[in-house]
Amino acid sequence: MKIRMNENYRLLEKNYLFSEVARRLARFREAHPEAKIIHLGIGDVTLPLPEVVTRAMAAAVEEMASQETFRGYAPEAGYDFLLEAIQRHYQRFGVELALGEIFSCDGAKSDVANLTELFGQNLVCIPDPVYPVYVDSNRMLGREIAFMPATEDNDYLPGPAELEDAVGHTVEGVIIYLCSPNNPTGAVYDRAQLEEWVKFARATGSLIIFDSAYESFIAGDYPHSIFEVEGAKECAIEVASLSKSAGFTGTRCSWTVVPAGLEAGGMNLNEMWSRRQTTKFNGVPYVVQRGAEAALSPEGEAECEALVAYYRENAQIMGAVFEERGVAYTGGANSPYLWVSCPNGMGSWEFFDRLLEDVHLVGTPGAGFGSCGEGHLRLTSFGSHEATAEACERLRRYLP
Repeated sequence: MKIRMNENYRLLEKNYLFSEVARRLARFREAHPEAKIIHLGIGDVTLPLPEVVTRAMAAAVEEMASQETFRGYAPEAGYDFLLEAIQRHYQRFGVELALGEIFSCDGAKSDVANLTELFGQNLVCIPDPVYPVYVDSNRMLGREIAFMPATEDNDYLPGPAELEDAVGHTVEGVIIYLCSPNNPTGAVYDRAQLEEWVKFARATGSLIIFDSAYESFIAGDYPHSIFEVEGAKECAIEVASLSKSAGFTGTRCSWTVVPAGLEAGGMNLNEMWSRRQTTKFNGVPYVVQRGAEAALSPEGEAECEALVAYYRENAQIMGAVFEERGVAYTGGANSPYLWVSCPNGMGSWEFFDRLLEDVHLVGTPGAGFGSCGEGHLRLTSFGSHEATAEACERLRRYLP
């Protein structure tokens, strides 16, 4: 063919991180079909949906079977009953949102990537290590990226100082990605740190894209939303999800908050995002929205907290093993992820291969999240109690 292609795809790694993990795992399974492999790599949940959610979805399915209650295309931003449930969810944190500032979607990953369409060729500032979609979705558009090191030296929580060092010149009008609790490190920004980020963004005319997909795992006194910080509505967009808190990884429902007054270049970002969604998205299915509404009800939030507590217990069990063996790690306390330092100076992929071959345990190599992730491995707490306990026994025997 003679059509022109998007040459920016040449800038991407040949394989998406989790696809490469799956490829290596498939190769190992083929060579060792008898091996009992425990997968603590990809952050997929294992517990079923809360009962209140499945009841609501079953009732919605029954509605779809009757002409009188059948629903076709959903409103692109979501039905009011879901938006109102999300609105009440934020009120728990002291955050007031207008319904028109909330947009439901089929996953935080989708929205994080799709938000890139609103912006021109701005400098993008991203923590390293980081969830790959932040990087890849901007590389696909040919944007310049500055990486902010997230290391043990700054408790894996880069601030404006790291951004200025990464950029190397006067900062103005940049797009900043933050994730708290962080994927992959599990680190959490406290209120003072987020206040510093908001102050910086407002002073430099910059925008924060804040990923709060794991806020339900916060057990300590940390902000659950960027909008808990005064002034954040002038400089931030927030993406949230029910994937981990309510087990919606296969059901798919998230939301993005774009404040009504957020403007740049004489254009209103809320109006732009609405226009983008009405053009390219037909809305979350009615049945799923009813399930999401139920998940955000008082009964649903209690059942979701029980799911989160189950996974937190797994994280505590894993953390105890590394503490016993003197292996450094972070995360787990306010996050479903443990960010483990590879022992004996091993590289990320080397440690991944060793655990797979010798322990039959799958993690995610830290190097796949960025150069600062080298020498680390991410483990998730989303397995069953039984699988997690077995994995920990294997690790106890394996680690010196």
